[in-house]
Amino acid sequence: MFPIRDSINHHGPALFTRLLIAANVLVFFWQVSLGPEGFQRAVFEYGFVPKLFFADPAGEFGRIFTSMFLHGGFEHILGNLWFLWIFGPAVEARLGGGRYLLTYLLAGVGAALTQAFFLPASTVPMIGASGAISGVAGAYFLLFPTAWILALVWPFPPLFMWFPAAFFLGYWVFIQLLYGLVGLPGVAWWAHVGGFVVGYVLARWLAPRRLYHDDPFWYREYGF
Repeated sequence: MFPIRDSINHHGPALFTRLLIAANVLVFFWQVSLGPEGFQRAVFEYGFVPKLFFADPAGEFGRIFTSMFLHGGFEHILGNLWFLWIFGPAVEARLGGGRYLLTYLLAGVGAALTQAFFLPASTVPMIGASGAISGVAGAYFLLFPTAWILALVWPFPPLFMWFPAAFFLGYWVFIQLLYGLVGLPGVAWWAHVGGFVVGYVLARWLAPRRLYHDDPFWYREYGF
């Protein structure tokens, strides 16, 4: 299932979501400008490597943040930033810009550390915003469970279907957990799970007490 849009009519200006998207795009253009060899060198210099982190946590900690803004190709960055655009604006409007940015960054940290915990000997650089964006998804799961997500479903012919946000994101994180347990290579599945959990927890702590449109048809008061 691929998300197309959510049911919330008005998200607000989504300034920090736009800035995060712009930052990721600018860094990716910088990577591309380096040429093929420079592109790969940037991945190895600024990506997060679990084995190196455990050898020198203080010296390698900064790589957690640089790795969040690197991507491996156009498909990688487009998928990540589309997911952020779908789920980020509502979370930003609910939390406020500062708390939203804090959630994003701390979820990225939690994602990297979770991946490192499960694969401590890995020497493969972990890059991408997906861990931080998983945290945004975890926050959305908590804050807007009664919203609806329009998704493209893959059977032939492809179908567009609406799903409750709690079901869509619950299914998504279940798939990440399943693939992590199976050990499917190529994607930092545990980072997705860790980021999701951190985002969920932080949203519970940081969400202000107020009314908010969680879908276009009714108000709901969240008792946080």
